[in-house]
Amino acid sequence: METIIPIKGKVKFPITLDPGVWIFDDRKVDLTTYFSSNEEKVDELEEYTKSVSRHWSREIQEGATYPPTLKTEKKFEKERILTGTFGISLQPFIKNAEPLSDAKSLIIETEDNEYSFILAGHDRLILGFSKEGKPLKENGPVHVYFEDGSNKENPITNVKAIRIE
Repeated sequence: METIIPIKGKVKFPITLDPGVWIFDDRKVDLTTYFSSNEEKVDELEEYTKSVSRHWSREIQEGATYPPTLKTEKKFEKERILTGTFGISLQPFIKNAEPLSDAKSLIIETEDNEYSFILAGHDRLILGFSKEGKPLKENGPVHVYFEDGSNKENPITNVKAIRIE
């Protein structure tokens, strides 16, 4: 089984995806809760600004303090990574490949089939890359889920490449 997935076709920059390194990516989502929660799309810059403002105000009023639970938080995060089921949005990878202006569709190539999507809908695809802390060796290296969770029980598996046409 090949663990590298190319993004090819009508793109300015053909790139390859390595799902093995996504476990360290901050953009990953927990697939056990992702489909059941009603997450709102948030403006990351606005959230960051609010967070920094709260932190700055607290430091002015109270002085700098360091959380006493830093070691336990690191331990919890390590445990979560070792046992979690994670995915990541396909959207930033397609954006980095820069589809050409005449590209209309995104095709997911698998061992036995091809699945075609409108290129504008690529932001609604999630690539699952880990199940219970283990990489997806069987039927992997990634499973493709729809953002609404409609194919949660039966994702697209055995992905070999992503082609833009």
